[in-house]
Amino acid sequence: MKKDIPFHPVEGIQVAIVRNIVEENTTEWSVVVINRNPTPISTVMVTSKGYSNTESGINSGQKTSTLRHFFPEIPSEKHQVVETIMPDVFHLTNEFWISYFLGNQIYDKKFIFVPDSIVEDNIVEIAPFGMEGVLHE
Repeated sequence: MKKDIPFHPVEGIQVAIVRNIVEENTTEWSVVVINRNPTPISTVMVTSKGYSNTESGINSGQKTSTLRHFFPEIPSEKHQVVETIMPDVFHLTNEFWISYFLGNQIYDKKFIFVPDSIVEDNIVEIAPFGMEGVLHE
């Protein structure tokens, strides 16, 4: 039963919305899971969706499709590109629910990017991967 499963806090896992400039004036954005743990994580499931939090107004009731991704393993100190994300959904709440195994223990956590948090002012360098983006810890 669920009450019998110990849920430990997630450590060493980050999600980033990464900017990649492909041509002059053309930018692509990707969702990336980063494993900063000293060991690989396995059986990685990522569920993503976007939605509006407002009950009334211009963006009321907006939501994206729910996408699900599976990765057998993300090695230690490596990252995995999950999906491309369009700037058209940056005004929504973007939620990424990550479930994985570290050894025999299961972990899961929701990473939520609030509306309009994916902006130029929040972009940082993501070392040591040589990426730039909005990082959620």
